[in-house]
Amino acid sequence: MGRFQIMAMTDAAAGRVLEIVEARDGAKGIRVGVKKGGCAGMEYTIDLVTEPKAGDDHIEHDGAHVWVAPEAALFLLGTEMDFEKTTLRTGFTFHNPNQSSACGCGESVELKPADLKTLAEARASAAAG
Repeated sequence: MGRFQIMAMTDAAAGRVLEIVEARDGAKGIRVGVKKGGCAGMEYTIDLVTEPKAGDDHIEHDGAHVWVAPEAALFLLGTEMDFEKTTLRTGFTFHNPNQSSACGCGESVELKPADLKTLAEARASAAAG
């Protein structure tokens, strides 16, 4: 696995992405982004992808495809995406090293962007490899 990936995906997350894709005609995967909002400043967004956008980073795990919006790449660098079912919620979770704090609900987080140089170097070494 010499390819650079912004994020990692667990088997559970990949399985859920595949379920979503199978349930919707024309779906190729999901797109993860971040937006301002919530009590801690940022929220993760998840959208269905029927046509990948140029410039998105692409992650693949066990046949599941996830694209990362360019504006979210700095916030998601090094993150592991998981999927969990608990009595309180069912959904994707993000174990993010850039997260400085989160609100109690876990839906909103405070994120510090990763160093742009680190991201550029990681992408460059992946392209070279």
